[in-house]
Amino acid sequence: MSTGRLLSVLLLLQSRGRVSARTLADELGVSVRTAYRDLDRLQAAGVPVYAEPGRGGGYQLVDGYRTRLTGMSEGEARALFFAGLPGPAADLGLAAEVAGARLKLLAALPTGLREEATRTAAVFHVDAPGWYREPERTPYLPLLVEAVLTRRAVDVHYRRWRAPQEVHRRLRPYGLVLKSGIWYLVAATEKGTATYRVTQVLGAELSGERFDRPEEFDLGTYWTSYLDEFRTRRHTGTATIRLSPRGRRRLPDNLPPEVVRAVDSTAAPVGDGGWIEAVIPTESTEHACGELLRLGVDVEVVAPAELRRAMADTVGTLARTYGSAGTEQSQGLSGGSWPGP
Repeated sequence: MSTGRLLSVLLLLQSRGRVSARTLADELGVSVRTAYRDLDRLQAAGVPVYAEPGRGGGYQLVDGYRTRLTGMSEGEARALFFAGLPGPAADLGLAAEVAGARLKLLAALPTGLREEATRTAAVFHVDAPGWYREPERTPYLPLLVEAVLTRRAVDVHYRRWRAPQEVHRRLRPYGLVLKSGIWYLVAATEKGTATYRVTQVLGAELSGERFDRPEEFDLGTYWTSYLDEFRTRRHTGTATIRLSPRGRRRLPDNLPPEVVRAVDSTAAPVGDGGWIEAVIPTESTEHACGELLRLGVDVEVVAPAELRRAMADTVGTLARTYGSAGTEQSQGLSGGSWPGP
């Protein structure tokens, strides 16, 4: 049972007056039987819903009954969008507003729904950052939030990967995106719309310039397009590799999803022992070498020759390094003294 759906039923009844079960079902994308069950649950929770029989009848609330979602500040109303995401809300500087909004929302619900909402909140937790990575520090994120909401341009000191690494830009923020625990700012520049990693902002200051975000701009659509273009720019080559059965099982935990999909779509058995051969997308030789080495002896690069040589050179260097260290330790121990630095 969805507490959110019950609240939607309640608000539909409040805003429209009399509503048929069929209309409720169509609005909520559920069956008529489910709509009837939702109405029964509302009644059991103490909401005064009654049925009006006959032609043009339906369900409605007792005259004068209203939910009590009142007294919220502007900040708390905004914070409702992040009510299920306490971590990101804290990043945005809205932790106090989220807490206040939750208390007022719970107080406004009928007793039955309030208890169900409390039980639901107790069994869900969002932890956005990925494994093996500390959350990024984003001291200028609250300022960027203000810039987005008030549509004010912002002057930033930004560190990027190419030279010159540190630049100053005036940005007109269109929105913020949280992906895998990392915040990104989407903003207009003199050269068009661009994406900036918030943790790379070294300094930021609100300007006095106001701007209007284009009405046709949609943040979700832009982000999807940006990701598609990023993948296209990122993968500039291909490699033919061989994987052992264990290597294929380890693939999802060590390489990006697009590589896993490529292996699944191009895999062909080769030799004995369950090995397969597949073609995968790659970035640079250096990057591909580093990623594939995670699989150790469970992967072999067949082509291109440049990547195969890079793998061999790296493995050779490792072998010489550890071989020399092992020899020195053995010599030191046999001589009765530990080798010096």
